[in-house]
Amino acid sequence: MMENSTSQASRSEIGPLVVSFVARSNTGKTTLLQSLVPHLKAHGVKVGVLKHHSHPTPFDVPGKDTYRLFDSGADRVVGASPVQVATFKPVTAAPTLEALVAEEFGDVDIVLTEGFKLGPYPKFEVYRKERSEQLFCEERELLAIATDTPLNVNVPQFALDDIEAMAAFLFAASAVRASGA
Repeated sequence: MMENSTSQASRSEIGPLVVSFVARSNTGKTTLLQSLVPHLKAHGVKVGVLKHHSHPTPFDVPGKDTYRLFDSGADRVVGASPVQVATFKPVTAAPTLEALVAEEFGDVDIVLTEGFKLGPYPKFEVYRKERSEQLFCEERELLAIATDTPLNVNVPQFALDDIEAMAAFLFAASAVRASGA
């Protein structure tokens, strides 16, 4: 379990570990992350997930109250329920990944992004031979690979279904980052 001695102040000084899960479309990024999050949580890791939405459409749905209030010109709309809070605010340009991490994830140990293939953070590629004969990223960008076949690269590789090993690897990386080592 992650040490609770990592205070909010020290975490915010170095920020969370950010790892971008990348792959070609329909390779299984979301499914992998959906399985990985509970395993990280079992290690005591506070996990944030940031999903890249490349389509120029809003997240909110036309006809919903939050959408109607946002559409009326509100500068910010927050929907709150007993189980979730969602914030909607206009942007004139897509925020940078670094800005989103700093603004939204200061209280977590690790941020797993889905997509953001051009971002500056280390990448964990999900690779399926049936989707491509070559990796999506260059080897120097990769932290690790989840794969259905062994690859001739010099980065850690995990079987696609070895979620516990991937979680342990990411837990160790976040613990090292939190310790400042």
